[in-house]
Amino acid sequence: MAPASPSPASQPFSPWALLLEYNGGPFVGWQRQDAGISVQDVLENAAARLNHGAPVAATVAGRTDSGVHAAGQVASLSLPTGFTARQVRDALNFHMKPHPVAVVLAAPAPEGWNPRFSAIHRAYRYQILNRRARPALLEGQVWHVAAPLDAGKMHEAAQTLLGRHDFSSFRAAACQAKSPIRTLDRLDVSRLGDLITVAVEARSFLHHQVRNLVGTLRLVGDGKWPVEKIAQVLAAKDRSAAGPTASADGLCLIRVTYPVEPFADSSP
Repeated sequence: MAPASPSPASQPFSPWALLLEYNGGPFVGWQRQDAGISVQDVLENAAARLNHGAPVAATVAGRTDSGVHAAGQVASLSLPTGFTARQVRDALNFHMKPHPVAVVLAAPAPEGWNPRFSAIHRAYRYQILNRRARPALLEGQVWHVAAPLDAGKMHEAAQTLLGRHDFSSFRAAACQAKSPIRTLDRLDVSRLGDLITVAVEARSFLHHQVRNLVGTLRLVGDGKWPVEKIAQVLAAKDRSAAGPTASADGLCLIRVTYPVEPFADSSP
């Protein structure tokens, strides 16, 4: 059974930091939507069970899109004072079943901490299964590209994009960011057997930026574009100059970094 919640008399609330992992396949994304179930729905509904049925609002480090996964998503919410970290983790996991969302760690949130605005770095991984046969074990976790890709050329082209630039060519039309300027700290492409991994790191990203980067690099990998064209695409500052948006399936939020690590003293 799930741990019991404190009595209604215990009205003081305590803020919690949560390290989450989830399979994004069944969800419309992190954010609550009019149609379909979101990760936010599942987490907040579970948290309400620990708050005597009253709504609990959660904030998050990154609003992942429909189908996008997370191994290191970070969220925060407040619960009635009286729970231990282990109780928060186990009770939320109990009430989120059978949805593919889990709290890996829970810790008291540092004073003034915000999972989104306090973050100083985010790391994503994108995986491409590059073979003729469709995926079975990795279904929903990779972008299946049957045509042969040259990961070496993709990596070479990717290095053109490192640093601080106007990434308008890789920005979704619906992006609400005030500025297209971002600093890309890492964009590495590597291959192990049939699996191509794209490792991407920055302080923050534009909407669909990672998937648009990958979709564009794919055109270099399959020989449609020369390596040198990526610099031209970046300079164009025009979304129509870049390649297509890669599938959501292959994208996973790996890590969010903070100046003060909220889970430093947490035990599994």
